[in-house]
Amino acid sequence: MKTRILKALVTSAVIGLSATGAATAAECIAPANPGGGWDFTCRQIGKIMFDIGAVDKPIQVTNMAGGGGGLAFTHVVSERNEDADLIVAASSATSTRLAQNAYAGMTADQVRFVGAIGIDPGVIVVAADSPFQNLADLLNAVVADPSSVTFAGGSAVGGFDHMKPLMLLQRAGLTDITKVKYIGLDGGGDAITQTIGGFTQAMTGDMSEIVGFLASGDVRALAVLTNERVAGFDDIPTAVEQGYDVVAGNWRGLYVPRGVSDETFQMWAGRLQQVADSDEWAEAMAANGLAPFTLVGDEFQGYIDNLVVEIRQMSKDIGVIQ
Repeated sequence: MKTRILKALVTSAVIGLSATGAATAAECIAPANPGGGWDFTCRQIGKIMFDIGAVDKPIQVTNMAGGGGGLAFTHVVSERNEDADLIVAASSATSTRLAQNAYAGMTADQVRFVGAIGIDPGVIVVAADSPFQNLADLLNAVVADPSSVTFAGGSAVGGFDHMKPLMLLQRAGLTDITKVKYIGLDGGGDAITQTIGGFTQAMTGDMSEIVGFLASGDVRALAVLTNERVAGFDDIPTAVEQGYDVVAGNWRGLYVPRGVSDETFQMWAGRLQQVADSDEWAEAMAANGLAPFTLVGDEFQGYIDNLVVEIRQMSKDIGVIQ
């Protein structure tokens, strides 16, 4: 039933475009609900591509939440494998899940990774009224009683968001990380909502996912997982300066279907490079706490190939997979 509904929604979107004479407009799939990092990637990159003239029609954004990105990945591989007008938001969470076989047998070589043009620093966040005033307060509470704290994140269990608190807690002295409580949700927006509502005690995610909530005063960031404080968010201390040597950044980028031509792959790589070089993207990075990180085309594909191997080994090292 869910598959039929999804096909109907996608079909109706295409029909709607045809009716307005924009059937060749490109589409960007955000594999999560509105408000998270993948949604940000599609909407910001798509808007800038149109604004700077890299594409001649506005890019349609489709939110396709499910399976921590697995629903969208399977949809692309099985139904859109040669669609030259399709791009899909991706991040470190995507490569992590593929490395851990979290997409039901799907593998990274079933799509082509176009590029990344920014890195989203990892963060650990609590609600504004949380009793935890700093990172040590939170981690020490978990070490003392792992059942007392539940983390919420926008990735599935064992995904990149899950790994962040696990790495921190290892350095805090927790020997059995399997006792850490974590709830994986469909995007950072959902994870923040759970934490603000008191259903979880902390959120593990990325800077771009919390900017609006910081501005509204709904949350406090206990740490940013970078070597140095992030420009524009200088009041948020790093985990490193608080004594926990963890640096975890989440690249923001795109993939396309495996079956597209080399010419199409390089076309999207060129468009993404245009965005990376634009003043508009520099402003978007500054406004959303992103740091520069530009790899496009074949160079980025090679980076992903190596990253999947590294993540698989790290996952084994911390006991997430066998």
